[in-house]
Amino acid sequence: MRCISCQNLSFSIICKRCQKTLLKPGFNKRELEKDFFVYSFYSYEEIKDLLLTKYELYGHRVFNILAKHSFEKFAKNFKYEDIVAIPIDDHTRHQFSQSAILAKHLYSKNIKPVYSTLRATNTIKYAGKDLAFRKNNPRNFKYRGKKDLNVILIDDLVTTGTTILEAKKVLEEKGCTVLFTLTLADASKE
Repeated sequence: MRCISCQNLSFSIICKRCQKTLLKPGFNKRELEKDFFVYSFYSYEEIKDLLLTKYELYGHRVFNILAKHSFEKFAKNFKYEDIVAIPIDDHTRHQFSQSAILAKHLYSKNIKPVYSTLRATNTIKYAGKDLAFRKNNPRNFKYRGKKDLNVILIDDLVTTGTTILEAKKVLEEKGCTVLFTLTLADASKE
């Protein structure tokens, strides 16, 4: 097969050379509300084409590679105990759930992913929509998990932050403490 980045022959969908040179994660921090932060490993522009593979049959392979280079490394260095990672709306509306893949790579002695607990009842697509549209069409999350957990929220992308803040509110109403959010990329124009 060919690497989707450089088109060279490769055993992996993204060759080792491209993984090493193009997928070096950073660690960006954005405050969504007072003392609540979202941390992202890449800017949207850095990995835009890779993120868009979530609409393709092979996208799960790309997301596994991205998660291995970012979320997995984060988990190895995370020292706080008894934390759960909850993917935002890990329902498979495409071929796979990108947020579930990311959460899977956080599994470690200190972080345990919990799946299928935070689901949106509104399935309107937000891609390319502005803040006003997002605020007028909330996700209407339902949480069916345990209460009183220390949570890291997981999503593939932060744009305006409305989805993350809505998910945080729902979890807090159930007695959970949302510590912060991890995303692959930040699409802010700052």
